[in-house]
Amino acid sequence: MLLTLRAGKLELVLDPALGGAIRDFSWVDAGHRVPLMRASREGADSVLDMASFPLVPYVNRIRGGRFTFRGREVLLQPNMAGDISPLHGQGWLGAWTVESCGNQDAELRFVHRAAEWPWAYEALQLFALDERGLSLRLHCRNTDDTPMPCGLGQHPYFPCTAESRIDAEVRTAFEIDEHVLPVAEVPAEGRFDLRDRAVCGQGLDHGFGGWGGSALLTNPGWPAPLRLSSPNANFFQLYSPESGGIFVAEPVTHANAALNEPEERWEELGMRVLEPGEEMRLDMRLELVS
Repeated sequence: MLLTLRAGKLELVLDPALGGAIRDFSWVDAGHRVPLMRASREGADSVLDMASFPLVPYVNRIRGGRFTFRGREVLLQPNMAGDISPLHGQGWLGAWTVESCGNQDAELRFVHRAAEWPWAYEALQLFALDERGLSLRLHCRNTDDTPMPCGLGQHPYFPCTAESRIDAEVRTAFEIDEHVLPVAEVPAEGRFDLRDRAVCGQGLDHGFGGWGGSALLTNPGWPAPLRLSSPNANFFQLYSPESGGIFVAEPVTHANAALNEPEERWEELGMRVLEPGEEMRLDMRLELVS
């Protein structure tokens, strides 16, 4: 069952059963519909065809699907066709239940029982739509009886043309290998500079550190620029394929493959450890700005 929220000229369509995903986020005026996120095709049944989906309890890739945490070796199988590394956790591949839904707000829940990912946790998504934009809060709570590593993110797709631009402050970029895994952290200069630049068809699939928590996105087809903000995400992931058409701008709480680093580096790389009963959250706001 799809959920539809409306506020002013904004419309948000959620698909709880398909990864707790956003199916469409649009500006609608007098019957004219403008997708603010990538529009899902009619009848789409893959989370990879949605407009956005949640990342929980880790973001992006784990090298070799293997990491060690406090004497426990964790081995995860690949979870996306064509990629040898498991990525994005379990939430995006599972069904979420509807806890509540109103005209302008909704709450979705995902429950994970210890399995291949050997910790139990619960995740919540809280959606609130208003006439200027969308506020989204993602929670994760460790319901296990042992500490659990945790990281959160959102994965919004946006339509783009040659005129689309991004303006975001980042300090560093992570160079990647052929498996899209980080190999070096370098200053965010040249092709990695995200200040007021073209964002479509850039051949980027990189993580960035020292993100200022805000990115201004412009597209000539939109009624106004969109400001993406996330005050509790210090890392940012940008996917802009050379083929163009779409880009992904992800607010994330930790760096790609942070779980593969020694635990003493996790804090600087944004990876949290949640004690039993402890929770963390990620806030994201998408707002039309005049």
